[in-house]
Amino acid sequence: MTPERAARARELVARYPKPQSALIPFLQFCQAQDGYVTTQAMRDAAEVVGITPGQVESIASFYTLLFKEPVGKHIIQVCRTLSCVLRGAEDLQDHIKRRLGIGHLETSADGQFYYEEVECLAACDRAPCLQHNLEFHYDVTAPAFDVLLDTWNAQPPQPAMPAE
Repeated sequence: MTPERAARARELVARYPKPQSALIPFLQFCQAQDGYVTTQAMRDAAEVVGITPGQVESIASFYTLLFKEPVGKHIIQVCRTLSCVLRGAEDLQDHIKRRLGIGHLETSADGQFYYEEVECLAACDRAPCLQHNLEFHYDVTAPAFDVLLDTWNAQPPQPAMPAE
C-alpha cells in the first residue's frame, strides 16, 4: 500500500464507528487514483477494513460505479427499465452507441467514453434518463445527447468517482 493510500485509509476509518464502513469510500479513492479498482486496491481495502479480499471483491462487484477493469473517463449509464423504454430509451441507446462507436460495457478506442445500460436510475417521471459520471440528465433525446456529448468533448474529463 502506498503511503498516500495508507494515510487516506486511516482518515476514512477514523470517520466511522466500524472500519468496514470505510470500504466503499476507500475503493472510490483508489479508483479515482488508478481509473478502476485494481486487485491491489482490493487487497489493500481488505487489510484496511479487516475482511478478506474475496469479500471486498464481492462487494465491489455489486456497485455499478466501481469498476474492476479500466473504463473511459466519461462513464455514460443509460436506464433500460420499463419507464425509460416506454419513453424512448431504446432509440436513445442505439443513438448513443452509434455516436460513440461502442456497445454495452465497452470503452471507446481513445479511452474517453465507457457505455453501460443499467437498471433503474430512479427518475421514472423524467424518462429517459442517463447518468454521466455522477451527474444525472433527464428527458434525454438523441439531439439532447448530442449537445451533452459536445459539451463533454469540449471540457477536460472529470474522474468517474471523486477522490474525496
